[in-house]
Amino acid sequence: MLYDGLCALCNGWVRFLLRVDRGGPLRFAALASATGDRIRTAHPELTGVDSLVFVEGERAAVRSTAVLRIFRYLGGPWRLFLIGWIVPREIRDSLYDVVAFWRYRLFGRHAACLVPPADARGRFLD
Repeated sequence: MLYDGLCALCNGWVRFLLRVDRGGPLRFAALASATGDRIRTAHPELTGVDSLVFVEGERAAVRSTAVLRIFRYLGGPWRLFLIGWIVPREIRDSLYDVVAFWRYRLFGRHAACLVPPADARGRFLD
């Protein structure tokens, strides 16, 4: 999963995923990292993306689709959020874009990427 390492909301999402997916195979990288650059080079459609990207194999999902695929990945009670698939993508993405536009104002912005917790450092790619 690629995320905006400076965004407090995105960092909160990563902390949430670390908590509910303890020891899982999900890996994280900041968009501005070497891994983020490699993935965006391999997926030209990601040019200009500045928020959440979920990569499964050769497929990369962005915006609301990425969030729904993460809930599918988590399974269990988190699958309840998959009801979001019934909302047309254009509407879901519009709502996502509103939150993305206001995320720095509402949740804040870090001066630099946060250091991952010691017990989860192996799940972060450079």
